[in-house]
Amino acid sequence: MRWGLMLLVEGGRIVSKAISFLLHRITLIVLAVAFVLFIGGRFEQANATQPNAEIEIQKLTSCYALGTDAIGRGNLLDGKNIYRDCFTQDAVLTAIFPDGASETRYGTDAWADFVYSVFQGNGYQTTQHLMGTINISVENNQATMTSYLHATHKRSPTSIDVANGTYEDQVVNINGRWKIRNRTLKLIDFLNLSSPSTNSSSANSRTINSPTTLTIPNIPHLK
Repeated sequence: MRWGLMLLVEGGRIVSKAISFLLHRITLIVLAVAFVLFIGGRFEQANATQPNAEIEIQKLTSCYALGTDAIGRGNLLDGKNIYRDCFTQDAVLTAIFPDGASETRYGTDAWADFVYSVFQGNGYQTTQHLMGTINISVENNQATMTSYLHATHKRSPTSIDVANGTYEDQVVNINGRWKIRNRTLKLIDFLNLSSPSTNSSSANSRTINSPTTLTIPNIPHLK
């Protein structure tokens, strides 16, 4: 009888140890699976966020062009409102002209006023800014972006000013929204393209080899 009891007790201990061992192994397996899923999810999130960030940042180039062309049509207030969606409140904007002169403004309203003064001072009726060759590098909540500019500024039906250059931007993510904090425009040219008046008889005599008049426009540089 005593031996029977001892065998039962010993058997219970063995079963208890076996159950404890199995539970321990199951716990380790569950933890390992959870860890793998967590890490995998983080990688998937990172991979998904990167393209989304680049798309959002790229939209900033169109945002700026739309704001500038609103000003080009004489709608200063609309331009200011659009600029606020593109830039941080403390944004610094600089334009470097082909002759080496530069203009810097702090805040989008000040920049909009400067752009408006240039457009009005040159008598532009409307403008069109085309952006291209956009290159973006994202690192956490900061990014850099460069983009090429080709801009047309209409003076009259027979005269336009054409500008080409590169924008260099520093972009930040604030509360889930990407905005430009620092923008520098480096112009490589700013030229006038004119054709003879349509009322002139010379307009009908032009050939494909006729030269185009190119002059440097008078750009007012504000101090």
